[in-house]
Amino acid sequence: MTHDMRRAGSHVDAGAEAAAAGRGAKGPDELRREIERTRHELGDTVEELAGKMDVKARARARADDLRDRAGAMTVQMRSSAAHAGEAGMRHRKPVMIVGAVIAVVAGAVMVRRHRC
Repeated sequence: MTHDMRRAGSHVDAGAEAAAAGRGAKGPDELRREIERTRHELGDTVEELAGKMDVKARARARADDLRDRAGAMTVQMRSSAAHAGEAGMRHRKPVMIVGAVIAVVAGAVMVRRHRC
């Protein structure tokens, strides 16, 4: 039984060795390239984390974004107001007539209630 366990263990080691041989051994140049790539990725990650930790810069960027949005909304609102003003000028007479009719009716109702 001990012989079988050793044999199974050696079989696993042989399988691991075969898998490593299938991938191929890495040469010194390939290892250097991999290390350099890993350093580069790590540097990018550290830079990204440092940017996230800079609360003042993030707040400034957010404020700039909100300021830009507010400016765009102001332009849009001014344009809408100008358009509404133009529409009001086109329909000025009908609006005045309707307003006068409403005022006359309201006045008549008030006089009638006051008499009763």
